[in-house]
Amino acid sequence: MKNKFAALGAAAGAAGVLALIFSVVHAQAPAGQPTRPAGGPPGAAGGPPAGGPPVTVEVTRIATANLVDDVAAVGSIRANESVMLRPEISGRIVRINFREGQTVRRGTSLVELDASVLDAEIAQTRAELALARSNSQRTDDLHAKNFVSERARDEARSNLQVIEARLALAQARRDRSVIRAPFDGVVGIRQVAVGDYVREGADLVSIEDSRSVKIDFRLPERYLPQVRSGQKLAVTLDALPGKSIDATVDVIDPQVDANGRSFLVRARAGNAEGLLRNGMFARVRLVLDTRNNAILVPEEAIVSAVTPRGNANFVYKVAGDKATRVPVQLGLRRDAKVEVRGALASGDAVVIAGQQKLRGESATVRVLTAEGKPAAPAAGAAPAGGPAAPAPAKS
Repeated sequence: MKNKFAALGAAAGAAGVLALIFSVVHAQAPAGQPTRPAGGPPGAAGGPPAGGPPVTVEVTRIATANLVDDVAAVGSIRANESVMLRPEISGRIVRINFREGQTVRRGTSLVELDASVLDAEIAQTRAELALARSNSQRTDDLHAKNFVSERARDEARSNLQVIEARLALAQARRDRSVIRAPFDGVVGIRQVAVGDYVREGADLVSIEDSRSVKIDFRLPERYLPQVRSGQKLAVTLDALPGKSIDATVDVIDPQVDANGRSFLVRARAGNAEGLLRNGMFARVRLVLDTRNNAILVPEEAIVSAVTPRGNANFVYKVAGDKATRVPVQLGLRRDAKVEVRGALASGDAVVIAGQQKLRGESATVRVLTAEGKPAAPAAGAAPAGGPAAPAPAKS
């Protein structure tokens, strides 16, 4: 019972203290103005009084433009076909059938090795082949008359096939003593001379087909979904200042390099003038997408904020004396302007200065001109925060 009376007394004391605080606050409030808890929004408990002075801002009109989404990279020029000619057998060079820098056709004999030993082997094998054919024919005739066994006939036929194979092998070796052009192209500077003894795999001379060229370059993996075969790109070279070459994406390497997180792209370009050479350094500008009538706003018009859903971007759109917050999504950046996507249209006015003073979804503003003077209100319009201007008296 004693605890119950103590609790009732404490509650009564707390109620008295609250009543005293309320009376003091009510006595300090200005006459005719309702009291509000501090910290609330305008027009509600605690915020600044509704209908406060307008915020001075500067605005600009939204413009549209055609945007090209591109990416720059560096790469290397590769000849359409390029090989170093090497012999498959050892031998001494007896003839060189080209001039350095000469254009040759596919199959042209370029270098000949000494083939006298190979020719002798071919002649010997052909003689053996003639004898083997004669023996095989005679054995077939005797077997038909039952003078020899089937085994003797089969051995004669097998011996004939072995010598035929030996002749084909000797002929193949003889063919390898002549190094021919594998495709139409231009031969380079030779590494050997007549009389040199070369072993198999030794460098003889390079040959390149540069009527068209390849351009190899790498891009970060984030561009992989945007790159596809057939896209156009412009190529410039330090060796040819002021000249731009058109190329087309040909092949995209399906493998991404795990070290650099990049992927290889190969483009092709014509080279009718022969200006592009294998190994040249190239700068590439690849067009990923083109967007017409994209909405651009100055970078200073973008306001970033942290929301419960994450970071968000928006601009303040001005209509009359009201500035309304409009969420936007950012795109490309060009010349201090940003592409935005949102509830905006060409010609809309957006705030570029003073938006840090704006609060909430909408606010009353006073717009300044480019010279820093207040913008003239429309005829008959009421100034922000005041009564309608009186009509001028007629004289």
